[in-house]
Amino acid sequence: MNRLTTSQGTFELARFPEHPSDPFRAWDAADEYLLRQLTDPETGPVDLTGTVAVVGDRWGALATALAAHRPVQIGDSYLARRATQANLDRNGLDPDAVTLLSSRDTPPDRIDVLLVRVPKSLAFLEDQLHRIAPALHAGTVVIGTGMVKEIHTSTLKLFERIVGPTRTSLAVRKARLIFSTPDPELTRTPSPWPYRYELSGDVGPVSGRTAVNHAGIFCAERLDVGTRFFLKHLPTRGGSVKVADLGCGNGVLGLSAALANPDAHVTFVDESYGAVASAEETFRLGAPEGAKADFLVGDGLTELAPGSLDLVLNNPPFHSHMATTDATARTMFVSARTALRQGGELWVVGNRHLSYHTHLRRIFGNCTTVAGDPKFVVLRAVKR
Repeated sequence: MNRLTTSQGTFELARFPEHPSDPFRAWDAADEYLLRQLTDPETGPVDLTGTVAVVGDRWGALATALAAHRPVQIGDSYLARRATQANLDRNGLDPDAVTLLSSRDTPPDRIDVLLVRVPKSLAFLEDQLHRIAPALHAGTVVIGTGMVKEIHTSTLKLFERIVGPTRTSLAVRKARLIFSTPDPELTRTPSPWPYRYELSGDVGPVSGRTAVNHAGIFCAERLDVGTRFFLKHLPTRGGSVKVADLGCGNGVLGLSAALANPDAHVTFVDESYGAVASAEETFRLGAPEGAKADFLVGDGLTELAPGSLDLVLNNPPFHSHMATTDATARTMFVSARTALRQGGELWVVGNRHLSYHTHLRRIFGNCTTVAGDPKFVVLRAVKR
């Protein structure tokens, strides 16, 4: 936990789930720059008496600091939502001070101040700006923020195309602000998302099926190479087994399990609202008649009953926003072990250099290599 001091007050903040050894803070210089800008005496403080919308608030730092103005937080991350709730609580703030909307929810009809934390995914930014643009008016104040390495010419062009005339600030502590002026006369095209494509004929049971990808999903315009490799080496389980596609993305792993075994019950889990929506649409389009599935937005498998699964399939992310970390993978492995029954198996695909086998041996007490190539390995761990 760390303390953020701004003109709005001093706040104790942490990421979610909170780990004492977590080296990352719940905010960065871009969040601080934006909060200072809102009260800057030289440019005049921003009027926050209307509807304030905060998009992409990574761990609730912006929403917590602005809780007195009762903002609407719009985001795709379940963990960011939980972090916001926890940060409001630890600072003694009204839990209802922030209205929490997911990326799939309908945004407010009118937005007077739009604050955007620039996301890693340009596609997600594009989709959210398209969804929010109808709520903007000529007097809406639009300010984006991000680290210099996160703001590119393509980022500014999106604001220009969807919102209106756009300029940037000077860089301060490697952070930059984006200022856009809504243009009511701007002709906007519909959002191109979700994106659909047909899977190739060499990826097992899902060959030729349609993958649906909402904006922001990893490798949204094609099947990523790790998943492609994993699909060729998935285990085959007969009977009424319970399978989880953990960190499901667009759900092709879980769909493959359902096609290979129509008696399986597959649970698709991801912390991204867009990912779970993608997986559900992918499953509905490609699953066999009568196939059984659940779709869950959550923190790994923590909401499933311990010992309730026979098989977990996992292609874990190794980035948290711009930071490279294996913390998410380790958390997933631990939740998988808890959710598996005795004799149940976790199958993982990952880049060789990530050395997931060391974590799996520590957590499960065993790990075997099922398949590998120069870049990827498929690993199997059994709960004993």
